[in-house]
Amino acid sequence: MNTANKLTMVRVLLIPVFIVLLYIDFWYNSFINNISIAIAVFILAGLTDIADGAVARKKNQITDFGKFMDPLADKVLTFAAMLWLVEAGLMPAWLVLIVIIREFMVTGMRLVAAAKDRVVAASIWGKIKTLVTVICIVAMLLAHIVFETDSTLLLISLIVSWSLIGITTVVSGTEYFIKNRDIMKLDR
Repeated sequence: MNTANKLTMVRVLLIPVFIVLLYIDFWYNSFINNISIAIAVFILAGLTDIADGAVARKKNQITDFGKFMDPLADKVLTFAAMLWLVEAGLMPAWLVLIVIIREFMVTGMRLVAAAKDRVVAASIWGKIKTLVTVICIVAMLLAHIVFETDSTLLLISLIVSWSLIGITTVVSGTEYFIKNRDIMKLDR
């Protein structure tokens, strides 16, 4: 297994660690703030995403495994965090649904493109959406620790994070479809 794929596997293995840390804190009042450790694991997982992409391009280690597992690991990590945030009352489920719908639509469009021997590359807006989502997840988790659960500052930080995630999700999804609208034309 090459270096880029190893980094992707590290990210995959960090996902259950991240989830367990969040739920230990959610279910039990522990002496250690497990959410702080979970944030560090989430950030580390995000850094492995940046690193595996850089290594794959630099060392020409782009593989079918990486093409499949890298985006899957990103989505599982992000959705795991978002679903925990919903369960903790820190994110509305409708926003997660918008993100999920966008992901399914873009993935579906990529499948149709692949069937037509075309590749839909990641766009700058897709990358911005991913970065903003990761930053906002970290911000919401930090706000949960720093601010009291019913404070105005917590609510403001949550609403700002929700807005940024929602806007970048809709804009990036729209951009993918406008830019690649010819892929989705009905066959006659």
